[in-house]
Amino acid sequence: MADLWWVYSKPVPADGRELWTLFLQCSCITAVIGGLFYNWMFASLEYSWHLSIALSISFSLLLLLTLFLVHPARCVFSMTMPTLGTKQGRKLLLSTCIMIAVVNITPNIISNIKTILQVIKCICKNSSDSLLNSTALLETASREFGDAIQETVHSSTIYRPMNGRFQFSLLQNTSLIYQQMDLAGEKISRDFLSVEALVKDSVRVGNRLIAGFSMLYLCFESTWYLKNYLTNLRFDNFYITKKLERLAVDRKAAHLLVGPSKNLLRPTGLKLSREEVMLCLVQAMLLTVALMLMLVVVAMDHFAFSVADTAVRKAAQFSVVPVALHIKYKASAGGLWILPFLFEGFGLPPEEVPLQDFKKTYHHHLIFSSAHCRISPPVPPNPSVLLVVGLLFCILYSTVFLETYARRLCRKIAASFFQSWEEKRVLYLYRKLAKRQKKE
Repeated sequence: MADLWWVYSKPVPADGRELWTLFLQCSCITAVIGGLFYNWMFASLEYSWHLSIALSISFSLLLLLTLFLVHPARCVFSMTMPTLGTKQGRKLLLSTCIMIAVVNITPNIISNIKTILQVIKCICKNSSDSLLNSTALLETASREFGDAIQETVHSSTIYRPMNGRFQFSLLQNTSLIYQQMDLAGEKISRDFLSVEALVKDSVRVGNRLIAGFSMLYLCFESTWYLKNYLTNLRFDNFYITKKLERLAVDRKAAHLLVGPSKNLLRPTGLKLSREEVMLCLVQAMLLTVALMLMLVVVAMDHFAFSVADTAVRKAAQFSVVPVALHIKYKASAGGLWILPFLFEGFGLPPEEVPLQDFKKTYHHHLIFSSAHCRISPPVPPNPSVLLVVGLLFCILYSTVFLETYARRLCRKIAASFFQSWEEKRVLYLYRKLAKRQKKE
């Protein structure tokens, strides 16, 4: 591995063997990166497969030529890998996480909301149908009651009205109500579909823009680091490297590195400076805010499923409500104390005489749900999506604390590609330490 890295990091291959070794290395790297690039564009960014293949092949060929012919480009590309563990890499992972959540969780929420609306529509339709049918009961009761009154009136020889029946109008045209309910349900469904499509399209476009910007900034950050490394001797130059230790021993100044200043760190050590710790805490807090927003979306998914499942089960358990209409009618005729002689003249007794009794009970049932309603079953949350999102956030939190070590790895990569410049940086740091000791 050391020999392969030596060939890879050399500015110019020494012979044909190293040239072919470098070409094979670049070919293997571009093949792997091209496959990952295709999977990222097709699965995460949701581009079409033919566009993803075309861009992956073009990107792989361009990357192969760049890595094989341009030595600084190999350095920048090599530093891009650990840079994925920094802030820009977290942006890429976070955009992927958001895309997974939106594509898989949002349709579940909308589907469960549509299930709830279907239950409400079913209850409204059946209850209105049952109420409209109850008017037929009222019509029957009024007709029979009117017939009884008519018979009572006919039995009297004193006074007869022209019509003794009740007039009850029944609404027969229920198709208009059902049509309006169907139109309202279709409008709500269209609105939900349009909102779902708008959310998906907006998140897809935003995710593509964020991903493209993050990739460009990732390359820019690696290039910026290499540019500062090659132009500024003080940039990221506070590590006790092996070359610095060897230089101090050769010049009999090993005491400069004994009990070093708190600003000096070993690149392979686990110790973090105060600034690095504060930066990690700030990044962790920002990531926690994103995690809370993601948990809100996940909680909405579980809540929508719970409400939809409860609505479907409770709607199926609705009992039929019995309704009874009880009519009791009693008619009688009797003598009037004011004109008693009239009743005697007509041969009627002065006391009350029952004419007609009407007593009947009508039964009806109000139905709120039916097995004929078209209700889609509630969609439970996908546990695999939650597992993937959880793993991605675990990786994101790990990158917060690994960012410092990723930057140290970038420095080691740059030092291996430009060893002569690294010697100048080590000499500058050694002189700086010696000058500081003289002042003390």
